[in-house]
Amino acid sequence: VCLFLMAANVLEEDSMEQDIESPVTIHQPKLPKQAREDLPKNINKECAKRKIQRYVRKDGKCNVHHGNVRETYRYLTDIFTTLVDLKWRFNLLIFVMVYTVTWLFFGMIWWLIAYVRGDMDHIGDSTWTPCVSNLNGFVSAFLFSIETETTIGYGYRVITDKCPEGIILLLVQSVLGSIVNAFMVGCMFVKISQPKKRAETLVFSTNAVISMRDGKLCLMFRVGDLRNSHIVEASIRAKLIKSKQTKEGEFIPLNQTDINVGYYTGDDRLFLVSPLIISHEINQQSPFWEISKAQLPKEELEIVVILEGMVEATGMTCQARSSYVTSEILWGYRFTPVLTLEDGFYEVDYNSFHETYETNTPVYSAKELAEMASRAELPLTWSVSSKLDQHAELETEEEEKSQEEQNERNGDVANLENESKV
Repeated sequence: VCLFLMAANVLEEDSMEQDIESPVTIHQPKLPKQAREDLPKNINKECAKRKIQRYVRKDGKCNVHHGNVRETYRYLTDIFTTLVDLKWRFNLLIFVMVYTVTWLFFGMIWWLIAYVRGDMDHIGDSTWTPCVSNLNGFVSAFLFSIETETTIGYGYRVITDKCPEGIILLLVQSVLGSIVNAFMVGCMFVKISQPKKRAETLVFSTNAVISMRDGKLCLMFRVGDLRNSHIVEASIRAKLIKSKQTKEGEFIPLNQTDINVGYYTGDDRLFLVSPLIISHEINQQSPFWEISKAQLPKEELEIVVILEGMVEATGMTCQARSSYVTSEILWGYRFTPVLTLEDGFYEVDYNSFHETYETNTPVYSAKELAEMASRAELPLTWSVSSKLDQHAELETEEEEKSQEEQNERNGDVANLENESKV
């Protein structure tokens, strides 16, 4: 964004330098929405004060709102998922309203049947056979509707065999009542057993750290599981969220780049019994290859970590997420150990889960460290090669001398033969 703001500022200065009477109009390029909303006068100060907006919050919720969705009918085509995704207060309200409306609807129909047949006019007449016995008003019709749909059957109000329309309505209400029960109870069951709650006990360290590990600069963060029931087939992924500009000038907001946390070695598949430190080696394929300690606070980036696995008790897949911005990445720190050996078991101290301690770490980027290491090896390489060259030159000189001596000997022998012949 800052690159686009600087480009816009340069274009404004060029346009001011043009002749005021010139009829030529300079058209500025269309900038992205992020750059068009606010063009500050002092770009450097604005970029320094600009707060990084999180893409994923620390609790794992995505900070993205969907606006101008015109095809809202798509939510109704998947009504079951829509109801499950609703908040609990709306879900309970719909649950109560669905049952209440169906009871009232069928209660009204039972009352209409009794009213049309004239059962209300023959209340207490023993010679009259009503459609529903002991139905004397709308309240009693409503209670009979509840008994029919919930199959309670108190036995006081009962349908007779002289009412074919009532028999048909009884069948329809029984079938529809079973469908409503299956739909609403299934919705509530899925809502209660959602694996999102299981993800609440999966924790990530507050900060990520950068330090040396096995002689290599690494980015690390810690994950842990607070429950004794384990996450089966747990795996970890990490994404770098950072806006970029392509070589063609295209602006890509929130570009996602994969961060390797052991995909090729299998280290991304976790046995999450105790807290683990996830490590990303900063090499030439890493997006942090050229970032040093001084440059890190100036970067506008976010690291999103995703932990997935199956809940051992239910077999459902759950996902836990968190993120780290540049202010939450500590350069030159390591995590405090939390695992201790007790009498016959290992104990995890979660009070130290987020704690770090400072360690001796170079302030250079991984690229600069690699260049310095290569420079340190160059003199040794030169000395070995020079010795090999000197040895080869000595061998060639010795061969030339031996060849000359051989030629001289051959010449002396030839002279002696000529003299003897003469």
